[in-house]
Amino acid sequence: MSRPTPVSSAPYAPPTPAREITAVSADGARLHVEVHGPAEDTDAPAVVLAHGWTCSTAFWAAQIRDLAVDHRVIAYDQRGHGRSPASRAYSTDALADDLEAVLAATLAPGEKAVIAGHSMGGMTVMAAAGRPGFHEHAAAVLLCSTGSSRLVAESTVVPIRAGRLRTWLTRRVLGSRAPLGPVKPLALWILKYGTMGAGSAPHAVEACARIVHTCPRRVRHAWSQVLDRLDLDHGVRGLRVPAAVVVGTADRLT
Repeated sequence: MSRPTPVSSAPYAPPTPAREITAVSADGARLHVEVHGPAEDTDAPAVVLAHGWTCSTAFWAAQIRDLAVDHRVIAYDQRGHGRSPASRAYSTDALADDLEAVLAATLAPGEKAVIAGHSMGGMTVMAAAGRPGFHEHAAAVLLCSTGSSRLVAESTVVPIRAGRLRTWLTRRVLGSRAPLGPVKPLALWILKYGTMGAGSAPHAVEACARIVHTCPRRVRHAWSQVLDRLDLDHGVRGLRVPAAVVVGTADRLT
């Protein structure tokens, strides 16, 4: 599925992949996958990147550019995001199915990779923790700015005291079907307030906004319902590989 490139200026301009493939998930969903870095016949270690809600492979541009110097970097668009077509199925099981499909399509049998997930990508890792395909290929994981349950109740996007009112308002904000519209100063302020630190550079905020604003609102809403019902605490307990957890203290969303 072809969509406009959201960012065209360095350092957030998406690098050109060495190879692009389509992975097919268990229910037939087609996933756009990019492979960057050294050729597959080298012994360069592999890294798999799973992006978050409303993002795409473009979110990882800076990391791909640095890692691909001496790693084989595999990045994919979650279903409905970037160049992966929308689907009728949106669930944590679908996230796990999709990750297994990407691992099977890009790694040799038994080949290990470090798997990094940001936000919904971290939830993808937790959802897949008990899957055979995950166990076959995961050497270690990075969970970045993510959560396993109670996202809506614990989010501080709405700046009032925790309780039923805040949860109700947060659910309405995150589950909104409203179009995001053009990337204007107000949109930049909202994104920065909700998910980024006060010291975030303007060009970084704009790059993230342009990525988020390309996500179709129907897809954004469908995945927001999955995040609202999220319960992956069992996935955390099921992780049996080395794991690092990274979170920004100014991230009000997760």
